[in-house]
Amino acid sequence: MRFKDKVVLITGASSGIGADAAQAFAEEGAHVFLVARRKDKGEEVAESIRRSGGSATFFQADMAIRSDIADMVKACVSQYGRLDIAFNNAGIEGDFFVDTHLQSEEAWDLVIAINLTGVWHSMRQQIPEMLKHGKGAIVNMASMAGVKGFAGSSGYAASKFGVIGITKAAALEYVKQGIRVNCVCPAVIRSEMAEKIFMTTEESAKATAAAHPIGRIGEAREVTNAVLWLASDEASFVVGEALQIDGGLGA
Repeated sequence: MRFKDKVVLITGASSGIGADAAQAFAEEGAHVFLVARRKDKGEEVAESIRRSGGSATFFQADMAIRSDIADMVKACVSQYGRLDIAFNNAGIEGDFFVDTHLQSEEAWDLVIAINLTGVWHSMRQQIPEMLKHGKGAIVNMASMAGVKGFAGSSGYAASKFGVIGITKAAALEYVKQGIRVNCVCPAVIRSEMAEKIFMTTEESAKATAAAHPIGRIGEAREVTNAVLWLASDEASFVVGEALQIDGGLGA
């Protein structure tokens, strides 16, 4: 029960890593505030948590819309009275396996708006609430695509390199005020996004698994475990870390 009575806000919480993290935080005693665009999926995750005896509230918001981001933090604090932990997980893939000069402006703008600017705006709203209590933890979702280059992913890579950058800058700005900021950098993790990009055929799925030295892709809980650790007091001396969860891909 590392998070007993802590208030945890999670974006992109309707599926994949976000949904798994919501379940895990709730199992350890947190009040979980789930945020996602898909209301039906998000409500389903929240209801599942409540059926299991946990505390969860769903709020519909789009991380490309700045007013939605401000509203989600206001609603969280209104519901629970404070904000202790934020997991800024929401993201999209944009144009993938498309060379830089062929990527559309619309795809570039949207992937930057959600993956990078959405994280920045989320932090802008979350940090003042944490400062009120002199303590907090933020974990941002980056990617191995933010650590090393992969052909055909320039928009996505730009967004994730940027997430690592703002994570490290903010970590230094707020650590003396009691707020720790870190990020996670997963390789390919089993999810709707991964299936759409890397696992469209049996052959592509095998090739994706083989690209990881460990010989397989990751599971959501393997990322969740790292997120919970970074958000907990067990990681109290960890600041500005971009933690690679990659099956050896970045070794």
